Amino acid sequence: MGGQGTRLRPLTYRIPKPLLPVMGKPLIMHVIDSIPSEVDEVIVPVSYKKEAMEEYLRKNRPRRKITLVDEPEPLGTGGAVKNVEDHIDGEFLVINGDSISSLDIGEFLKFHRKKKGIASISLWPVEDPTPYGVVDLDKDGRIRRFQEKPKREEAFSNLINAGVYALEREVLDHIGKGFVSMEREVFPAILGKGMYGLKFDGYWIDCGRRENVLEAFWTLMGKDAKTVDKECVTDGSVLTPPVTIRDRAVVAGATIGPHAYIAERAVVGLRSKVERSVVLQDARIGAGCSIVDSLIDEGVTVPDGAEVVSKILSKAKVPPS
Repeated sequence: MGGQGTRLRPLTYRIPKPLLPVMGKPLIMHVIDSIPSEVDEVIVPVSYKKEAMEEYLRKNRPRRKITLVDEPEPLGTGGAVKNVEDHIDGEFLVINGDSISSLDIGEFLKFHRKKKGIASISLWPVEDPTPYGVVDLDKDGRIRRFQEKPKREEAFSNLINAGVYALEREVLDHIGKGFVSMEREVFPAILGKGMYGLKFDGYWIDCGRRENVLEAFWTLMGKDAKTVDKECVTDGSVLTPPVTIRDRAVVAGATIGPHAYIAERAVVGLRSKVERSVVLQDARIGAGCSIVDSLIDEGVTVPDGAEVVSKILSKAKVPPS
């Protein structure tokens, strides 16, 4: 969680990526809420905009203990784990906080305990494995080898690392100080001690780019969803599912959807179109606008007649360098 979310700027000049709202809930809370209740503490390494994270947790106290740990410089996945070693007293989970998935983490833990290996990782099938690291499994689910960003014709698998790990505390002995890649350095070193992989179905979305964030909304919304407060929509509006319009929003004779999310107190003006886009709280879309494949941050005003395609609009100011 230490990154600055550069690919989601300018929105991440305002908030850190873990607080990016997806269907009304911060990305980090989608992750935390997916963790089984038997996990008694969630440790979150943070550096960028730590104060915003602290403020959110003060105002929205989760039902379990969450500990924020300073990570003053990038440490990689392995280094970040080593940095919180004093908080770990047994088997533990490592979860990529930038993605959402349908993985049942409780079942994943059961899988890990049944296999009795040193580590287990979640695996997701992709059509094109070339941008990823892929994994080769035997019939028992044991990992035989890794392959980093293979050529398509040379890939021995289409199963990629989906960013959820169940690890025994012994793994910490194989992580050095400073920047350490869990995937490139630690996992190959412990492969002989018994690593297993669990493939899952459903969805897995890395929310690092605008188009992936939008995909997360549409996936969680469902194909035919139409969640609308009727008092928010005036006569002459056209709604094409899937669409969600939250309480106290105003859709005044506009065309919304397919694939559109209008947050609380947002306003969409007469003859405007919002398609495959997200409009966050208190944003104002003027009359005669076209918003396509875009993310409109909270409080933004889009002037009459504007055309916004494949963009992130935010009022956030670039911080001084």
